[in-house]
Amino acid sequence: MTAKLGILISGRGSNMQALVGNAGAAYEVVVVASDQPAAAGLAWAREQDIATFALSPKGIGKAAYEAALDGALREAGAEYLALAGYMRLLSDDFVGRWRDRIVNIHPSLLPKYKGLDTHARAIEAGDAVAGCSVHLVTEELDGGAVLGQAEVPIEAGDTPDLLATRVLVEEHRLYPSVVAKWLSQ
Repeated sequence: MTAKLGILISGRGSNMQALVGNAGAAYEVVVVASDQPAAAGLAWAREQDIATFALSPKGIGKAAYEAALDGALREAGAEYLALAGYMRLLSDDFVGRWRDRIVNIHPSLLPKYKGLDTHARAIEAGDAVAGCSVHLVTEELDGGAVLGQAEVPIEAGDTPDLLATRVLVEEHRLYPSVVAKWLSQ
């Protein structure tokens, strides 16, 4: 049975595009939702004939925003969620409603470097490798079980931007394969 996947984005959604491009027997993307109505990724999703939902939380509050988001996801038939460059922290209530059915991709080898500025932190620490992790979303920031990782060597002279570019290539490879495996279990 093919799982119905909703994807949450805030911007251009390059990881969303990788998920859509690799959909198949394990999952189909039924909706792309964003907290940024002008997000470039929404236009791309519409071009692919994927349903979209966009609503800014500004002026309505987090609870009302998340209630509308939850309703749109369920109306579209989403059974699982993938965060793909979604830059809002989800409330404990929202995560609880989707418990064990939300994944995220994070640009570090978790549990190292939760949160932001992961590439700069890895370089500053003198790490030999950086990378990305796909993990279940829990109430703890970047704290859910890791489902898969990919390593990227940190090269002499790397800047956070150079490293981010190489890590993103691995994110596009890793995320769809881990999501497919996760949803096939």
